[in-house]
Amino acid sequence: MRKWLGIPLLFTFLACNDGDLQISVIDFDTATVQYCDTQLSTSTTFFFKLNSEEALILELQSDLLKNEITTEDISSNIPGQSKVTYRTFDGSVSSDYFCSNIPPASPKVVEDILAENGQVVISTLRNETDTTLFEHTISMQNLSLINEKGERITDLTTIDFGTITTSN
Repeated sequence: MRKWLGIPLLFTFLACNDGDLQISVIDFDTATVQYCDTQLSTSTTFFFKLNSEEALILELQSDLLKNEITTEDISSNIPGQSKVTYRTFDGSVSSDYFCSNIPPASPKVVEDILAENGQVVISTLRNETDTTLFEHTISMQNLSLINEKGERITDLTTIDFGTITTSN
């Protein structure tokens, strides 16, 4: 009987260790897209989504947003043309952290991970009720993040970053 009890314990100690990778999935589905400009325009390139102690930051290449209907999606490569950063904090973060001239002292950044691969995809439609408005749907594909320890998380699904509206 003692031999049989020792076998499960042996397997417990020999189990694989995946390291200290803190994130297993990027989930900002319930967060809304935010920006710091007083008025959103096609020249706005800095967007972010907050989820308690996490942030997903998108820096678009300039001139990517246009107030015109797209018949084909507009793409921008990550990195190179656009930049995506996943950041964790030691406390709850607010838009003040990103939009203040001098960022607040807290919360502090715990981890700052740049995307090393992926693509930003944008489709633009004219608003059905107000034709002076354009709705830009932003998504990310094949997003791959690698932390300082070389641990990788790759999301092969399409991540819906959100829809922003600009006007003529």
